[in-house]
Amino acid sequence: MGRPGLLGTVARTAVVAGTARATTNAMDRRAQRKYSEQQAYADQQAQEQAYQQQQYAQQAAAQQAAAAPPPAEDELITKLKQLGELHQSGVLSDDEFAAAKAKLLG
Repeated sequence: MGRPGLLGTVARTAVVAGTARATTNAMDRRAQRKYSEQQAYADQQAQEQAYQQQQYAQQAAAQQAAAAPPPAEDELITKLKQLGELHQSGVLSDDEFAAAKAKLLG
């Protein structure tokens, strides 16, 4: 047989075009899936990093709170207790205790 007729040429062109379109669609879907996976991975990494930063901030805040000096009232009470113990043990006389206590209380 010789050259295909007009109908054969049209059919062959349609098959080639269809195959090309199917291949292009498959490549587009693969690229889209790959991009989605990369985006999901990047989002996951960002979330993990944010979580780690939050944990670090909480630890830093806890350390600062632990290192903060106690309130002044607690110091005053502690000093008064120490004075009382010194007075009870006989290290301070009644007059010395009264003077030290007056000095602390202002």
